[in-house]
Amino acid sequence: MQSDYRIGQGLDIHRFQRGRKLILGGVEIPHHSGLLGHSDADALLHALMNAILGAIGKGDIGVHFPDTDPRYKNIASGVLLRQVIAMMKKSGFALVNGDITVLAQEPRLAPFFSAMRKKIARLMQVDENQINIKAGTTEKLGALGKGEGIMATAVVLLRKSP
Repeated sequence: MQSDYRIGQGLDIHRFQRGRKLILGGVEIPHHSGLLGHSDADALLHALMNAILGAIGKGDIGVHFPDTDPRYKNIASGVLLRQVIAMMKKSGFALVNGDITVLAQEPRLAPFFSAMRKKIARLMQVDENQINIKAGTTEKLGALGKGEGIMATAVVLLRKSP
């Protein structure tokens, strides 16, 4: 018997690279470096997409948007999120809520959370209160603590659409 609810968990990590824009949650963040990746490297949206794909049993973003495919070179992750949302809806599910955590020593992200939540809610066609974003540091431990990159994790709860 299939459940009316599904939980998905996602994770993504990217290292910093000078000469790129820092995009998180679909929002450009002023910083001396951006994240290295085939797409815009939006670790926050990548973690969210991985969580949704996991909840519907469809693998991860690497399966659907491989970094070997030139169509996805420098693509905005919001475009990919729309495709993941379409897969979620086709599978008969809707978002109950998403909870996202970003781990970064720098930059300070809290001032951008409201804009990120608005952007994600608009992309997902849900109420802003269904999206939560928070951040933490690794207390200067490891590569993230040395400011070498950013990691994001996401958990989503989906329910069968009526």
